[in-house]
Amino acid sequence: MEATAKLSNVPTSPRKMRLVADMIRGRKVNDALNILKFESKVGAAKIEKLLLSAIANWQVKNEDERLEEADLFIKEIRVDGGRILKRLRPAPQGRAHRIRKRSNHVTLVIDSLQEAEVQEEK
Repeated sequence: MEATAKLSNVPTSPRKMRLVADMIRGRKVNDALNILKFESKVGAAKIEKLLLSAIANWQVKNEDERLEEADLFIKEIRVDGGRILKRLRPAPQGRAHRIRKRSNHVTLVIDSLQEAEVQEEK
């Protein structure tokens, strides 16, 4: 059974967060946690916390199964653009330049490898 976790309005541009998301897409949960723990990019710590939340959500849904035997993997990770704060910065000769402070939304879905194989066979 799959479990999801969502993170909204992260004050990082979606482009920077997608770089981190692409590193862990499709990997097993243990491998992804190791990658995120030692990654220096800004979004890595936030995605690591989100992944731990998704694991906790999976444990709540599947109380009878053990986490070690479940063989969890990241089924889907999606980074969408969030709200944009628009600011003005003074520029030469009385002009103004627009600054867009971007944010993003991250959706993470994890699933058990055994259940994914059973669903593919059907």
